[in-house]
Amino acid sequence: MSTCATASRELAEPLAGTAATARTWLLVEQPGPWGADALASSHLSPAVGRALARAVEGTGVRVALIRRPGRHADCHEPALQRVFAAHTAPGRSWIRTTALADPAALPELDFAALGAGEHGGLWEAYEGDPLALVCTNGKRDRCCALLGRPLAAELAASGGTEVWEVTHIGGHRFAPTLFVLPYGYAYGRATAHVVKDALEAARGGRVRIADCRGRSAWDRPGQAADLAVRALTGEEGADALDVTACEGAAPRWTVTVAHTDGRAWRVEVAQGASAPPRPESCGKALGTPARMDVVAVTELQELRAGA
Repeated sequence: MSTCATASRELAEPLAGTAATARTWLLVEQPGPWGADALASSHLSPAVGRALARAVEGTGVRVALIRRPGRHADCHEPALQRVFAAHTAPGRSWIRTTALADPAALPELDFAALGAGEHGGLWEAYEGDPLALVCTNGKRDRCCALLGRPLAAELAASGGTEVWEVTHIGGHRFAPTLFVLPYGYAYGRATAHVVKDALEAARGGRVRIADCRGRSAWDRPGQAADLAVRALTGEEGADALDVTACEGAAPRWTVTVAHTDGRAWRVEVAQGASAPPRPESCGKALGTPARMDVVAVTELQELRAGA
C-alpha cells in the first residue's frame, strides 16, 4: 500500500523548515475518537471547539487535543481533563498546567498575552519530564494512525516518558511525527530511538538536530536557518540560538540567527518545490510541496573583520 509517508521517505524529502508554526500551544485532553477537524468533531463540545478556534485567531496560539495512548472507541470521559499551555520562544519557554472538570471556560483565556509569552501566573508550573506528543489522528491522514499509534503505544509501554497522542502537528507525510515541549522542536520519521534521544536531549536543555523539522516559535525560513546554524556549529543548546530577524518574502529570505555568546549568522533561505510530484497527504492529488533550501550561511563577525 502506497502512502504519503512512504513517498516522502523514498524521495528523501528534507525535513528542515516543515514544523507547524506557533509560539504558544494550548493542549486539551479529550479522550475518545477524533474527526479530521478535531475541535469540531470529537467528544469536546463543538461550541467550545468553535469558540477556541475563534479566540486564538491572530494570537500566535495553536490549539490541539491530546489523549493518552491506548484504545479510543468511545471511552468514558475522565472526571478531570488535563490542560497544558506551553510557550516555545528561546530563553522564555514554559509550561503551565491544570485539570478541569469542564473546558468551557478555556475560550475566555487571555490568548494575546499567552501568545506573547506572558502567562500571568496562570495555573501551575509544569515541572515534569518533557512532553512527547505523537500525531495519531487517522481521520486527518491514515499515516498518522498506521505509524503514529504504534509508536505512541511503544513509548507508553516502555515507561518513564510523558507521552500523549495529539490531533495535528502538521506534515502527515513525515509520519510518525513528534513534537517535544517545552522547547517546541518537531521531528519527522520518528522511531522509538529518535523519540528517546530527543527527550533525553530536552531533559538536558539540548536539541537533537538529526531528524528535526524545526522549532515552532519561528516561521519556516527561521526554522531552516536555525537548524542550518546548528548543523554548521554543532550547537545543541536549546536556548543558545535565536532568530532575531527575517527579511524578505517568498521565494527568498535573509534570516539572522544570534547566539547568546554574541556571535551571529546571516542565513540565505530560498523556497523551492519538491520534485517529482508526490501526495502531500494520503488520498490527495499529487503536488510539489514547498521546501526551505539554505543557500548560504555567513558568520557576521567575519564580515565585520573584513570590512
